[in-house]
Amino acid sequence: MGNRVYIFDTTLRDGEQSPGISLNKKEKLKIAHQLAKLGVDIIEAGFPIASPGDFESVKAIAQQIDGPVICGLARIGFKDIDRAWEAVKYSKRPRIHTFVATSDIHMKYKLRKTPEEVLEMVARGVERAKQYTADVEFSAEDASRSDLSFLCRVFETAIEAGATTINIPDTVGYSTPEEFGRFIAAIKNGVKNIDQAIISVHCHNDLGLAVANSLAAVRNGANQVECTLNGLGERAGNAALEEIVMALYTRRDDYGYETNINFQEIYRSSRLVSNSTGMPVQPNKAVVGKNAFAHESGIHQDGVIKERTTYEIMNPQMVGINQSNLVFGKHSGRHGFKERLKELGYELNEADLDKAFARFKELADRKKTITDRDLEVLAEDQIRNIPEKWQLDYLYICSGTGVTPTATVRISSEGETKEEASCGDGPINAAFNALEKVTEIKATLIHYALNAVTEGKDAIGEVTAKIEFNEKVFTGRGISTDVLEASARAYLNAINKVIYENNGQNGNGAYIGK
Repeated sequence: MGNRVYIFDTTLRDGEQSPGISLNKKEKLKIAHQLAKLGVDIIEAGFPIASPGDFESVKAIAQQIDGPVICGLARIGFKDIDRAWEAVKYSKRPRIHTFVATSDIHMKYKLRKTPEEVLEMVARGVERAKQYTADVEFSAEDASRSDLSFLCRVFETAIEAGATTINIPDTVGYSTPEEFGRFIAAIKNGVKNIDQAIISVHCHNDLGLAVANSLAAVRNGANQVECTLNGLGERAGNAALEEIVMALYTRRDDYGYETNINFQEIYRSSRLVSNSTGMPVQPNKAVVGKNAFAHESGIHQDGVIKERTTYEIMNPQMVGINQSNLVFGKHSGRHGFKERLKELGYELNEADLDKAFARFKELADRKKTITDRDLEVLAEDQIRNIPEKWQLDYLYICSGTGVTPTATVRISSEGETKEEASCGDGPINAAFNALEKVTEIKATLIHYALNAVTEGKDAIGEVTAKIEFNEKVFTGRGISTDVLEASARAYLNAINKVIYENNGQNGNGAYIGK
């Protein structure tokens, strides 16, 4: 293993457990392809027994993604393990990741098992997984609050049963760096057969220490770090992949470890996950935030102009943030558009390229100059889309002081055109009501957000709309220099996802979205 740290990405499993996130199979596949380009070592694709949809997503990822190990999560019971194998067995490099809680509080109140019963569960569960694949990972849930001597026995049992990776989670984000580092060292020294397995850690961010704890673990013997893009995850999230990787690289003089990550794909990966989940990246987020490489102070600006390293410890281009101001306009051609997208790292198929170029021409009529950031937004908007039943052809809104807001929308699908009008409490509400009326899908709006993703008065506005339909959340996204249009596009995108997810059928068999 030497000085290599393996990056285990759990964005599609733990990351999707963030409140308000629900990804369909196509979105998960798109993220998985990007994770492979990013160079992660292991993709935890999901929890196969959790739902039929999760099973199908993990199976599809196992079938289609080459390069990384494809991992499925399973509780220690045989039913979970068997189901995980059914999903990941199609991968060239399958892994079963099984777990059980080991802290006194979890064993007493959740499992209602004695320590000896848990040890027996570990032995039998890992042996079961080993019957299917040589690559078995075992996790001790709530390890950081477990009795150390018992935990060492648990890990010895798991390794004897065939586990090739043992994972030490700080499940509730309780540890501090110094404490967690000592904890990892104690396990490394206290488990007699530890040399037969990779030591992994999975840290949560409840106290804002997930990255610091993970790095402390690496310093004390961990060979694998479990993390997510943008730090997504339950509650306060997980250790952020981009922060772990760049910390190890930037301070390689101190840590002496390397990863297999393709740094150029970090920013693009972050953007894809943010767009797909509807979870915006905070501006001051390390590495990938909007302000990560921005300098407002005159002293800082002067220093960076004279020598970048005065105030930048990382090169933004290294992580894929292109700072070119190359200008495109309405006279730019399709070939130049295509080539510039390639230079920015986006290779679209001909159909998607045609759609993106058409949107580019529309945008060029509205904006005087179009920069690389505008092009990135157009490309990302295209590649993340699911097949859409309805297209927005027309939007007219009448609103003002003392006027009841009214919206008229026209949508089309394969030659069919429909038009409806509706009123609302405001222009956006009126547009949403009209879209519900014309698509015949009544949903509940649970989240709405508007952000300017480029600069200037004619900036592209990005709207995220989350709706709830049949107790499931769907995230829509729309872009335009007109925020009302962006809002309508986002809401229609969410409705199209409802239609896509239900395959044109609702629970009673009646066609929806007609």
